[in-house]
Amino acid sequence: MSTSIHPTAVVANGASLAGNVSIGPFCVVDADVVIGEGTRLVSHVAVSGRTIIGRNCQVFPFASLGHAPQDLKFKGEPSKLVIGDNTTIREHVTMNPGTEGGGLLTSVGKNCLFMVGAHVAHDCRVGDHVILANNATLAGHVEVGDHAIIGGLAAIHQFVRVGPHAIIGGMSGVEHDVIPYGSVLGERANLAGLNLVGLKRRGFERDTIHALRNAYKMLFEDGNGTLAERVESARKEYKAIGEVMEILSFMDSKGSRSLCVPKQSGQQSPQAA
Repeated sequence: MSTSIHPTAVVANGASLAGNVSIGPFCVVDADVVIGEGTRLVSHVAVSGRTIIGRNCQVFPFASLGHAPQDLKFKGEPSKLVIGDNTTIREHVTMNPGTEGGGLLTSVGKNCLFMVGAHVAHDCRVGDHVILANNATLAGHVEVGDHAIIGGLAAIHQFVRVGPHAIIGGMSGVEHDVIPYGSVLGERANLAGLNLVGLKRRGFERDTIHALRNAYKMLFEDGNGTLAERVESARKEYKAIGEVMEILSFMDSKGSRSLCVPKQSGQQSPQAA
């Protein structure tokens, strides 16, 4: 399988291109870039720095991958951007490498879709099968779990964690951690329930969804005790349900941001409870 490089493209000496890679018109690929087998840069794509793109990815015009982070603390340290296999990156998407303060790595998983204008900032950790809709933005150090969906024009605050299978409504500003399977929305986003549509589409069993709904009610709609106390009650009642335990483990891990809770709950996050 041969690699195809358009005559107008600029590929620096030292760039590593696997078999069947296609570099389209007016692309620029710098010397430390590694591109996996079967990946296609459609046209006008700029890839810089220590960027590794996996197999069978598609990158559309005017995407910018691996250029210096938008962080004034960045001093040219040898950081990386790693993008997993089978990921689609649409027009005008930007992804920045890591910084010394975040482990020198920005990572994007496999089978992801980044729609037009999406941004992944320095030191983000994005899981597999994640979707960022048009102009969705991840600030620095954000963590996004597998199968999460970030709606169009949504903005995720730095250091926020978005759990697996969560969904963020379009135009939401997310300042707090989002539980796995959670659904959040609003100008300053609040937890609005579970991502039931996503759970059904991905084939979760009815009993599991029922248990998740009951656990959610216990945690966020029951006014008895503090949230920390309700977490312990849920742990005892749902210890055999792995998906519920995943939510509780996420809540226990306590990132640097507080927890996103329902707007009308009036309850404190586990950090404050």
